[in-house]
Amino acid sequence: MKPSTHKAALAAATSNDPRWARVLARDPHADGRFFYSVKSTGVYCRPSCAARPMRPENVAFHASGAEAERAGFRPCKRCRPERLAPSPQRAATAHGEAPEEIRYAVGRCSLGALLVAHSARGLCAILLDDEPEPLLRDLQRRFPHARLAADASRHAPWLARVAGFVEHTGHSLDLPLDMRGTGFQQQVWQTLLAIPAGATASYAEVARRIGAPRAVRAVAQACAANPLAVAVPCHRVVRSDGGLSGYRWGMARKRLLLRREAQA
Repeated sequence: MKPSTHKAALAAATSNDPRWARVLARDPHADGRFFYSVKSTGVYCRPSCAARPMRPENVAFHASGAEAERAGFRPCKRCRPERLAPSPQRAATAHGEAPEEIRYAVGRCSLGALLVAHSARGLCAILLDDEPEPLLRDLQRRFPHARLAADASRHAPWLARVAGFVEHTGHSLDLPLDMRGTGFQQQVWQTLLAIPAGATASYAEVARRIGAPRAVRAVAQACAANPLAVAVPCHRVVRSDGGLSGYRWGMARKRLLLRREAQA
């Protein structure tokens, strides 16, 4: 992908995000619900910031100011986002809106304990661990301001579909995905979705495919941040020499998934 194509893809990802419209409108009702950073200036802002408009390809969204600071951005001196930082749940309540509801169910599959969660837009988390307890803590960490609702009965079909997909990853999951991340992360995840079962790609190759050949480490970090285990197949990304490297859900699971797919 050429650099110009890469920029166009980033700009499109940002422009299509509903949060971008709220930034352009300088919507004060969005303050505290999310923050945005600007790569060209190195700062992050609240949505209502009065700073001049920025190019969408330079913008990334963050759930909190702390998340933006971990990504290397400093608070804007104009809008002082670090002085705001209320939770989205409190902001929503203040404006008469209900906090986002995320429903989830926990079960088991051949990879261990499995948590499947969905929002109004689709699957937003597929989490794996040895035991169920860490899964709920992980979900709470990923969605700290949402109302989490355990729903084993109504959510059973989603859980069953995902559990079946884990056993046969060559089949289509055919469920909507609510992939939440920065523009760069989403571009990496979309590229991973194009790697077919039985095939692999190196981190360097994924970086080249998105038009950012020097961003190998950032690609690895995006893979590690993937909240949709197996559905977004970060297990199919390997080292340049074909060897296996780290996997957010454990190396044993990565080896098992790749072995199954190679034998299918």
